[in-house]
Amino acid sequence: MSNEWPPPDAGREGPQGPPPPPQGPQYPQYPQVARYGAVPGGSPSATPPPAQPPAYSDPSAHRRRKGVGVLGVIVIATIVSLIVGTFAGLAGYVIGRTVDSNPATTAVAPLPEPSSVAVDPLPADQIPESITEMVGNVLPSVVSIAIENNGDQGSGSGFVIRPDGYILTNNHVAAPAADGGSLVVFFEDGSSAEAEIVGRNSSYDLAVLKIDAQDLPIVALGNSDQVNVGDLAVAIGAPLGLEGTVTSGIISSRDRPVTAGGRGELAYINAIQTDAAINPGNSGGPLLNSAGQVIGINSAIATLAPSFNGEAGSIGLGFAIPVNSARRIAEEIIQTGESETPVIGVTLDTTYTDGGSRISEVSPGGPADAAGLRSGDIITSLQGRETTDSTELVVAIRSYAPGDTVQLEFERGGRSQTVDLILGGSQDIG
Repeated sequence: MSNEWPPPDAGREGPQGPPPPPQGPQYPQYPQVARYGAVPGGSPSATPPPAQPPAYSDPSAHRRRKGVGVLGVIVIATIVSLIVGTFAGLAGYVIGRTVDSNPATTAVAPLPEPSSVAVDPLPADQIPESITEMVGNVLPSVVSIAIENNGDQGSGSGFVIRPDGYILTNNHVAAPAADGGSLVVFFEDGSSAEAEIVGRNSSYDLAVLKIDAQDLPIVALGNSDQVNVGDLAVAIGAPLGLEGTVTSGIISSRDRPVTAGGRGELAYINAIQTDAAINPGNSGGPLLNSAGQVIGINSAIATLAPSFNGEAGSIGLGFAIPVNSARRIAEEIIQTGESETPVIGVTLDTTYTDGGSRISEVSPGGPADAAGLRSGDIITSLQGRETTDSTELVVAIRSYAPGDTVQLEFERGGRSQTVDLILGGSQDIG
């Protein structure tokens, strides 16, 4: 049995099984979907999975919190607008989770200061006084992206992170052009340039593009650790192909476990949630704070029903990849064309629903093995953040970087224990 997931050939750690197939929009149901909804690698079900007893018979096992809360499973749509034709996976449906209590805020371990990506903070005298000023400063660095492959076309968004032509976007925007397609980026002033893919990380739904240019205006990257619920949030992109569209709202939540992806590639995002309107075509565009700094990369939306051309539309539930994670991935891709995804070296039992994440197999010689974890152990928190299921555990892990030390709390034989674990890394080239 492999210790990686999605499937072994994808080379990423976690629950086994193929990603869920595209599915039509669904309304939340109570309590069936909330309790027995999809798990990573599964599909939604209105009936409970077969019950499996825990690896021990301690009575306290029955007192653990079950399920993922009353809001249950919501349907998330990756948000690339189709202009002509259809790209398989460009607007695929994926499954997300919400929880019935606010997860503990987990401080992301400090990342090495990037040498080639824009850095924060902005000097005080450069902080814009209004959204109008903010937008004027940032729009020249935001691009719309046209994708074409075998006659099919699509669009997305991105933004310039280095003056010599490096652009950050979503993997699901770039992926359709990875096998011989073309990418063209368009700037606010009407100019355009052909782009090539430098590298992709499907685990984080991120990609870096490169155009032949110099002295481009760049965005300022903020600090997603400092985001607070209620803060101003501004999204810029090309929804439905409408370049340079600006929407605003607030930060609705943080550390929201969300899965997103398409074309057989599933990303687990420790997302920033916002009610700023995000629609197909906003994918890969920036989410800004009140200082005009990028705090997230818009990646997915929740939807209750299809809208324009069968695509999902905004209902005020948008999700962005925190920029602190994106910064590390972008820097690694720029330097090597590849990037690493943090792993703990286990296979998780996705049929387990009694709270926490039960280990079905420990990879010999991996981080979990070195830390003394065993098959049957139930991981309940990582670095003080409660993880009630496999999805929450994976997004918590991916808030960190390979080589970081994290504290895991787990149950064995009905007794709670803690252990320090050094995260390993698996190469992800998209």
